[in-house]
Amino acid sequence: MEELTRLAQVVGEQLKARGETVSVAESSAGGLIAAALLSVAGASAYFLGGAVVYTAKARMVLMDLPREAVVGMRSASEPYALLLARTSRERFGSTWGLSETGAAGPTGNPYGDAAGHTCIALSGPAELAVTLETGVDDREANMRAFAAAALRLLEQATR
Repeated sequence: MEELTRLAQVVGEQLKARGETVSVAESSAGGLIAAALLSVAGASAYFLGGAVVYTAKARMVLMDLPREAVVGMRSASEPYALLLARTSRERFGSTWGLSETGAAGPTGNPYGDAAGHTCIALSGPAELAVTLETGVDDREANMRAFAAAALRLLEQATR
């Protein structure tokens, strides 16, 4: 958690300096992105909220995204990650929406992605999505790697 806290401190300072806010929709990181951002004193100045969108039911209940909204989209894909990031930003009214969706392990997902696969997206003044493949099946290590990659993406966008 130390690396995540360090990254979150940098991001938090940048967001506060810019007067910007963030909301999070994460899946296989299991809440680690939000936890890292909230571990920083003064997080209420920039963190508006988040959700662990781990299942289709969570997507519908927490993000108000019905099945029709994701027709033709795989959940562990860049287009889906962008949809989550945009929806998070819109629902919370944040400057930035940050999302993550993937397969932490120890096995892959039903779509054929191996453990260690995730897609991370950011929506706000800039939009981008990236795919990360850790190449390992260690669930906890992947969760930390996914959260760190998401925080790094936000850090780069808010420099």
